[in-house]
Amino acid sequence: MATVWNNVSSVCLSNLNSNRIRTRPPAFTPISVSFTRRRLTIRAAETDANEAVKSQAPDKAPAASGSNVNQLLGIKGAAQETNKWKIRLQLTKPVTWPPLVWGVVCGAAASGNFHWNLEDVAKSIVCMMMSGPFLTGYTQTLNDWYDREIDAINEPYRPIPSGAISESEVITQIWLLLLGGLGLAGLLDIWARHDFPTVFYLAVGGSLLSYIYSAPPLKLKQNGWVGNFALGASYISLPWWAGQALFGTLTPDIIVLTLLYSIAGLGIAIVNDFKSVEGDRAMGLQSLPVAFGAETAKWICVGAIDITQISIAGYLLGVGKPYYALALLALIIPQVVFQFQYFLKDPVKYDVKYQASAQPFLVLGLLVTALATSH
Repeated sequence: MATVWNNVSSVCLSNLNSNRIRTRPPAFTPISVSFTRRRLTIRAAETDANEAVKSQAPDKAPAASGSNVNQLLGIKGAAQETNKWKIRLQLTKPVTWPPLVWGVVCGAAASGNFHWNLEDVAKSIVCMMMSGPFLTGYTQTLNDWYDREIDAINEPYRPIPSGAISESEVITQIWLLLLGGLGLAGLLDIWARHDFPTVFYLAVGGSLLSYIYSAPPLKLKQNGWVGNFALGASYISLPWWAGQALFGTLTPDIIVLTLLYSIAGLGIAIVNDFKSVEGDRAMGLQSLPVAFGAETAKWICVGAIDITQISIAGYLLGVGKPYYALALLALIIPQVVFQFQYFLKDPVKYDVKYQASAQPFLVLGLLVTALATSH
């Protein structure tokens, strides 16, 4: 359903294997070769293979002291890992799950029908599992699959381009996460006694959006405007809609409001584009930093984030919610401070610091807006 903040009907295999170095044990024709000579021959072959691997090792490979925590969260600076389950988790990028979980919270709050009882809490947890680990995990794994050629340029040490996980294992993971997420969506509709399976269709729509975002021929991410808005909507609108539909009624005004808020999500998505300029340019992707240059793109980014929130505050003021509007404006101020302190100075060097500092205030603003619409 994501996709975020940091998404399969068909997945085509590519020439990924051509990037891997495979060493085979040498064949010895003479049967009557001495043990000593054979041992020396094997060592020589291993040395040649090692040199071949070393000569093609990527310059951007992470240090040996990479973080195990970063590896599990699926962010840069990760340690190299051989455990397949840890690699599978890395592909789902757990660091991208919280915004989706928070979106469900906002939707539940906006419904006005969430109650702190065991059943409603259990429903919300299942909805969070659907939105986060399953459908966001599907989105991220799918995106990494279709980005394997770009990652071979930008981050060649990532699990797929490095060969740490096989093609069949990646495809299996994509399908299991997708089907698991859709299954949970159907379960939620039955649990909520919906006459129309709203949550299921939202999950199907979000999964389709994730697919066309990453996969050819549409590959929405090739266009910086369309792709980043789709990403923003996946992280803000879709989980909010799911949470609100689960506990109440999804109304047209909420759909419009959350889609407007997704413009801020577009700005957040641009933050992640700066580190991929080299690969995006090589693959012909028109991300905004590629299309407009880094200097212009970073102002588009902060403008989308700030102007959207100010507009939402104006809307809340206009519908008679002045205290909520003031609370939202108060949450915008620290975001602007961190933009000047970190992001506008160097969007590549300080991207993680900026997002860790500013985004908590943005997501709190989402909850303020949700509470305002529920009263």
